[in-house]
Amino acid sequence: MIDIDESLVAENKPAQSKLIGLAPLMRIAFSGGDLKPLGKELIAYAEKHPHDAHALMNLATVLILLGHRDAALSTQMEALRLQPLYSVPTTREPTLRLLALMTDGDLMANTPLEFLVEDSDIALDLLYVGAGIPAVEQLPPHDVMFVAVGEADGKNSLLLDLQEIIQTWPTPVLNAPERITHLGRDRACALLQDAPGVAMPTSARISRQTLEQIGGGEVAVSSILGGDDFPIIARPLGSHAGHGLRKVLSAEDVPDYLQAVPSEEFYIARFVDYRTLADGQFRKYRIILIDGKPFISHMGISKHWMIHYLNAGMTDSAEKRDEEARFMQSFDEDFVPRHAIAFAEIFKRLDLDYVGIDCGETQDGKLLIFEVDSDMIVHAMDPVDMFPYKQEPMQKLFAAFRDLLIKTARMSPAYQG
Repeated sequence: MIDIDESLVAENKPAQSKLIGLAPLMRIAFSGGDLKPLGKELIAYAEKHPHDAHALMNLATVLILLGHRDAALSTQMEALRLQPLYSVPTTREPTLRLLALMTDGDLMANTPLEFLVEDSDIALDLLYVGAGIPAVEQLPPHDVMFVAVGEADGKNSLLLDLQEIIQTWPTPVLNAPERITHLGRDRACALLQDAPGVAMPTSARISRQTLEQIGGGEVAVSSILGGDDFPIIARPLGSHAGHGLRKVLSAEDVPDYLQAVPSEEFYIARFVDYRTLADGQFRKYRIILIDGKPFISHMGISKHWMIHYLNAGMTDSAEKRDEEARFMQSFDEDFVPRHAIAFAEIFKRLDLDYVGIDCGETQDGKLLIFEVDSDMIVHAMDPVDMFPYKQEPMQKLFAAFRDLLIKTARMSPAYQG
């Protein structure tokens, strides 16, 4: 049964179904729930009500969570052409109104703010901008604006346009758009690789033809990577979650990689063996810098160098979870002081109010940065019975984000909170 949003009816606006929001739908998917029945119901409803933007946006979210990316993005654009502004449902009386500038795309296209303010006293409106999306006639009332558009090859021109727009924005703004454009792997590397306490091998963006020439011995990889040589890691431009990411041991292995990955552009960088010598395991951390202060989101432990938390076997190993629990509990007293200089320098150089870091540690104790991005997913959806230790650090992270919003809102005399 599709619920109708009675608040719209009360305001004499066209009747629409209720917006469900990303967080509740992802919570269902994350817990193993079946979204297919809801998807079928939404498809049937949308066929009868093709101008219901909320229903289309709900359907787009369900489709993306079910893995139907192309259909999801097409449905999402249908919704955005009808309506670019969406209000995330809230159950509490808001003390602050947050407006997020978003753009079309999948779950990695924008900062997932819904997870950060879920069940809080922050009212969140999502205003979508970009090619093919109509402009709103009037901005909704808000206390703070957050640029949630993530760095992507096709979105940097939009971010630069937004940089011009925010110069006259009526409220305080978080995450300057121009700074977000520096989060591409090659540009972030140029900013951070010589920072004290940081290890970040040279990352180069190259064409398929250049990679073919490397494989054929016509171009030396060291000439592109500032002297670094094989083994390298290669990934397609714009890929996330390990899609197309491979360790390439030598020039002779490049043709096999290219045959498997049909991209036209790639990032390459020297492979760093960051396993812990004591046990041979790799450890990868997701850390969020909020107003310059680091907060831990998770630690994945694996025998394989390419770690993603969901495939690191954390649910299968009580030993790994126990180590993650100890790490999260001692994070502020141990990890943060060891890398305090690196974190301070990263914050200074990136100059972003909110940014995520996927990293490890080198065997000589430096912070090994894999990626920096403003759109990394952080959440508190892990089963509490299996991951009870995660709730406190995640709530601490969410509270820090709320503190940042309140602090920023108070920069404006108009804020009454």
